[in-house]
Amino acid sequence: MATRHRSGSGSVATVIIVVADIMAFILGLWILMYLLDANRANDLVDFIQGAARWLAGWSYDLFTFDEAWARVVCGYGLAAVVYLLAGHGIAGRLRRL
Repeated sequence: MATRHRSGSGSVATVIIVVADIMAFILGLWILMYLLDANRANDLVDFIQGAARWLAGWSYDLFTFDEAWARVVCGYGLAAVVYLLAGHGIAGRLRRL
């Protein structure tokens, strides 16, 4: 019975890691697109920007640097780092159960 519980915890941990990694990837991809001045009229760019803005809603305007690129890198980058740390931290705890 303990083996099944441990396996279930491992599966949940894997899902949490995958979700956290996808969230961080979307945020990182938006940072890259912004820095490379991607065409905002493109549907993919628009989708990534919208998803990243939603994911980083809490950190989007957290920093007030003069340069827009610095605000984007820090605001969205902070969200990506937090999601990675939280997701991997929670998954690690679940795996130790």
